[in-house]
Amino acid sequence: MKVRISDHFNYRKLFGFVLPSVIMLVVTSVYTVIDWFFVSNFVGKTPFAAVNLIMPVIMIFGGFGFMIGTGGTAYVSMLIGKGEKDEANRCFTALNNGLISAVLSVLRTLVFQIAFVFILPAIFGVDGIWWAMLATEICATVVSVVLFIAYRKKYNYV
Repeated sequence: MKVRISDHFNYRKLFGFVLPSVIMLVVTSVYTVIDWFFVSNFVGKTPFAAVNLIMPVIMIFGGFGFMIGTGGTAYVSMLIGKGEKDEANRCFTALNNGLISAVLSVLRTLVFQIAFVFILPAIFGVDGIWWAMLATEICATVVSVVLFIAYRKKYNYV
């Protein structure tokens, strides 16, 4: 079934638009319940309590992600409707440059994470991976901001 919003709208077409989102939310909810089941039964009470304490924070970040995704989709749809397909295509690549996106990804996932996983415990005596992941995200954010500022004139960033 090909669903286009410009066609006559009925309940069947409404479900064509809504069903993928509903399926995604159901799968996410089932995953969460199953995850909690295994954590509570096989890991113990304390980790289960920790999961329950951090879940509101995860939901807040998920809400922001859904909000940005929904707003971005509306913006891209508006651009496509105006006939500005090149501008709409620019929205799908970080910093509008595939090479910069690849460099950021490699820096974050290989260089920063591996370095901090080994350096932080050796220098500061930090036990565990959590501080390493925090330091990795901070460094990746700093590099992203620097690249954003450096390329803002080239790509007409506001």
